[in-house]
Amino acid sequence: MPVYEVPNLRNLVYELTGKDLITTQEWGVDELRIALNLAKEFKWVAHYYGVSKIPPILERKTFFMLFFAGSTRTRAAFEAGMTYLGGHAQYIGAQETRIGEGEAVKDVAAMYERYGHGLGVRILDKAIDYKHGAGNQLIREVAKHVRIPVINMADDQFHPTQALADYMTFEEVFPNPRGKKYVIMWAYSPVVRGPCSINEDLLMFTRMGVDVTVVYPPGYDLFPDIVEWAKENARNSGSVLEFSNDYKEALRGAHAVFPRNWASRTLQELGYSKYGQEELKNYEKFKDWRVTKNLMDLMDKSGVLMHVMPVFRNSEADDEVVDSPRSVLYEQAENGLWTKMAVLALTMAGLK
Repeated sequence: MPVYEVPNLRNLVYELTGKDLITTQEWGVDELRIALNLAKEFKWVAHYYGVSKIPPILERKTFFMLFFAGSTRTRAAFEAGMTYLGGHAQYIGAQETRIGEGEAVKDVAAMYERYGHGLGVRILDKAIDYKHGAGNQLIREVAKHVRIPVINMADDQFHPTQALADYMTFEEVFPNPRGKKYVIMWAYSPVVRGPCSINEDLLMFTRMGVDVTVVYPPGYDLFPDIVEWAKENARNSGSVLEFSNDYKEALRGAHAVFPRNWASRTLQELGYSKYGQEELKNYEKFKDWRVTKNLMDLMDKSGVLMHVMPVFRNSEADDEVVDSPRSVLYEQAENGLWTKMAVLALTMAGLK
């Protein structure tokens, strides 16, 4: 049992103690709902009473964060979250370890298990040459060798705490989200980006009964295993899942649009080092794939712009859209703090 009794945290449970979070798809819908409810409770306490009123349920506990790839929001949110919960988050750049010098991942993971109470890993994009499955494989290798919870802070396929934040934001805007339309739109970018947030939002939103349309130019379809998972989710939740190559039609009546570039399957199979320049040349054909005010006008009147950030302004979405009252990007980024805190609390509070 934990040291602190926290009757004011109604949504804190201990059944998830020690559970890994590598993708939301591997948590039950009831477990995802618990995490969302606890995130909302943390946000409510912080906004109405201040962060000092959040119980220090992770006091004297350490969350190690192993970063193979850079971060603007994820690192900051995990660090702030551990501070709010009374614990400590320790940043470790992979280049500062001996992993690149031949030390086995198994041995590194075993030491972090002995030193701390949780381990986050972030490995994607440039760190793995954009190769499909490479980052996820490493995280699963780490998880296989430790008993403490392993949290995926973003790999080449999944970004679970981001998906929780995205759905939390959508539910704040639309308190009755079932049957609402969420559009995941491929958008032009001057750089190549991996599909982790695309995949994770597709899986999360279909799990929760939201109608999802994925729209992209020819050649940018998602991997079949992710699509099959999403189709199964939609069947189970009763949501509608559609795929399209016509972004104007896809946006008609939509309640939210998430415009983001993602790499083609060809690039993810061959790697950026072999196919990157060809990919960027191909992108130039689709510069019109960006969210403008005119496109927003096709959406439901209450429709909003969503994005995991960083958003490439005037490429993925125009400035006037990003800065408009219909943009909830900063709210979405803030909710990443509360969902990460919820995951940390649920998986670590019950540990000795």
